[in-house]
Amino acid sequence: MTTHSTDHDQKLQAGLILAAIGVVFGDIGTSPLYALKEVFHGHDIPIDQSHVLGVLSLIFWSLTLVVTIKYAIFIMRADNKGEGGIMALMTLAMHGSRDNPERMKIILTLGLLGATLFYGDSIIIPAISVLSAVEGLQVVAPNLDSFILPIALAVLSVLFIIQARGTGAVGKIFAPVMCLWLGVLAVMGIINILHNPAVLMAIDPYHAVHVLWDLGWRGLLIMGSVVLAITGAEALYADMGHFGLKPIRFAWLGFVFPALLLNYFGQGVLLIANPEAIQNPFYLLAPGWALYPLLILSTLATVIASQAVISGAFSVTRQAIQLGYCPRMDIFHTSGDEMGQVYVPAVNWMLMFSVFILVLSFKSSSALASAYGIAVTGTMIIDTILAFIVIRKLWQWKTATSILFLIGFLMIDVLFFVANSVKIPTGGWLPLAVATVIFLIITTWIKGREMLLAHQDDRRVLFEELEAEMKDNPPVTVKGTAIYLTRSLHGVPLVFMHNLEHNHVLHEKTIVLTIVTKDEPYVDEAHRVKVRSYGENKQFYRVKFYFGFQQQQDVRRALELCARELQEQYHINLDIKHVSFFVGREFITFKRRSEMPAWRRPISKFLFHNSSSAIEFFQIPVERVIEIGVRVEL
Repeated sequence: MTTHSTDHDQKLQAGLILAAIGVVFGDIGTSPLYALKEVFHGHDIPIDQSHVLGVLSLIFWSLTLVVTIKYAIFIMRADNKGEGGIMALMTLAMHGSRDNPERMKIILTLGLLGATLFYGDSIIIPAISVLSAVEGLQVVAPNLDSFILPIALAVLSVLFIIQARGTGAVGKIFAPVMCLWLGVLAVMGIINILHNPAVLMAIDPYHAVHVLWDLGWRGLLIMGSVVLAITGAEALYADMGHFGLKPIRFAWLGFVFPALLLNYFGQGVLLIANPEAIQNPFYLLAPGWALYPLLILSTLATVIASQAVISGAFSVTRQAIQLGYCPRMDIFHTSGDEMGQVYVPAVNWMLMFSVFILVLSFKSSSALASAYGIAVTGTMIIDTILAFIVIRKLWQWKTATSILFLIGFLMIDVLFFVANSVKIPTGGWLPLAVATVIFLIITTWIKGREMLLAHQDDRRVLFEELEAEMKDNPPVTVKGTAIYLTRSLHGVPLVFMHNLEHNHVLHEKTIVLTIVTKDEPYVDEAHRVKVRSYGENKQFYRVKFYFGFQQQQDVRRALELCARELQEQYHINLDIKHVSFFVGREFITFKRRSEMPAWRRPISKFLFHNSSSAIEFFQIPVERVIEIGVRVEL
C-alpha cells in the first residue's frame, strides 16, 4: 500500500514538474534568443574573451541571485494558502499590518502598482518574443527579410484570436514543446562548450566585477540588457498555485536553469571564436541543416511564452475584479475542469491592439529591447519590499536578518532599475505610461467605490427600524421570496428601499444577498454561506456568500447551499425557480464640491456606467431578474 502510494505521488510530482516546464518558464526560457545579443548590441563593447566572460558571469550571477535565491528559495515561501503572485503577496503583507491603517494603504498602493507594471510588460513580451524568433529568417533566408513583420503579425493575430477558444487544447502541447526547446538549448550549448571549456570560468564572480570596473559607466548600461536574461522570474512565484512549490523548484534547478546556462555559455564560445556572430549568436550556434527546424521550434516556444503572459493578464484582471479593485468585465470560463482558465475579451483585444502598435512602431526585437526591463525591475523592487514586510510581521524574523534580506536584494533590484531607467527616453517610457494609465483607472475606481459605499452607509436603514416603520404604515404583502443583491454588508439596501417606496409591495420573505470576496485564494463550501434572520416575524434574512479571489463566483451553486441552510436553520423551503431577484444599477453623478477630483469624475462615470451587469457576472438566473436603476449623487 505504501509503495503504491509513493509511486502515485512520484508520478503526480513528475506530471506537475512537466506541466510547470510548459507554462511557467516560457518567458525566461526564450530569453537566449535575444539577451546576450542585446548586451553587446549598441553599447560599443569589445567582443573578446575578457568581456564575453564578464557578461556571461553577470548573466550567471543574475540568474543565481535573483531567480534562484530570491524567488525560488525565499519569496516562494510566502504563499497565501498555496497561491503566489503579486496579489497574494500583497494580501499577506496586509495581514501582518492590520493594526496600522497607514501601512495598509501603502501596501495596497504598492501591490496595485506592481500589478499595473505587469500589464506594461504584458504588451512587450509577445511582441519581442515572437519578433526575435521570426528574425531567424535573417540568418536562415536573408532574402525573406522583408517578410519578418508580416509573419510576426500573422502569428500574433492567430495567438490572440484563439484565446476565446481557451488554452486547454493548445496547453497540452506546451510541456512537450518547451521540454524539446530547452533540451535543444542545452545540446546546442554543450556542443559549442566542448570547443572551449575554459568558458565555464565565467562562474567566477571576479569576471563580472572586472567587466563592470573596466567599462565604468557603460557597465551600468549593459546591466540594462543583462536584465533580459531574468525577465519572467516572477512567473515562478505567480504560477505557484497551479503547480506547487516543489515542482517549480525541481523544474528550475534540475532542468531549466542548467539548460539556459549551457546555451548562454555556448553562445559565449561562439562569440569568442567569431565576434561577427553577434548579429544573431543564437541561430548561428546551430548547424546549417538545423536552422529551419530551429526557426519553427523557436516560433512555437515564443508563442507559448506569449500565451503564458496573456493568460496571466486574464488571471490578474479576474483577481482584481473580485477583490473590488477593478470594474466588472465580461469573464468567460473556457474549461470545465481548470478553474484558472478564463478569457477576458476586453483585456485580450486591448493587448492585441497594443502589441500590434508596438511591432509596427519598433519593427525589431533590438529596438523593443529598449522598452523592455523597466517594468520588470519595478515589479521586482515591489516584491522585495512586500516580502520584507511579510518576513518581518508575519514570519517574525529578527530585525537584523530581515534588514539584511531587504538591503541585499533591494541593492540588486535598484541596480537593475537604475540601469533600465536609461532606456526611458528611447522606449522605456512605454510600459511606464501603460502602467500609469491603468493605475489611475484603478485608483479612480477604488475612490468612486469607496464614496458609493460611504453614501450607502450614510443612508443606511436597519431592518429593526424598517420593521418599526412598517407597523404604522404596512405595505401590501405578496407571496413569494425576493432576493436583493447589494454590495453593502449592513442594513437595508438602497434598491430595496426604492422598490418599497415606489411600489409599496413587500414579499413574504426578503433575502438581502451580498457576495464577499475574501483576501485568500479559496473558501470551501462548508464556509460558503452565512445566514442571519431579522425581525420579530423572521421576515428578513441577511445572506452572505464567501468566495476566494481565485474562485469562480458561481451564485447558482451557492444558492443551492443557501436553500439547504435556510431549510435546516429556519425550516424555509426556498425554490430558486420561483424567486424574484432585484438588482440595482447605480447611475453616478457628482456634486459640484464632491470629494472626487474634477479630472477623475469623467473617468469614474465611464467606469461605473460601462462595468458589466451583475446579472451576467454572477450568473444569476436571468429569467427571474428585475433590474432597478438608482441615481446616486456623490
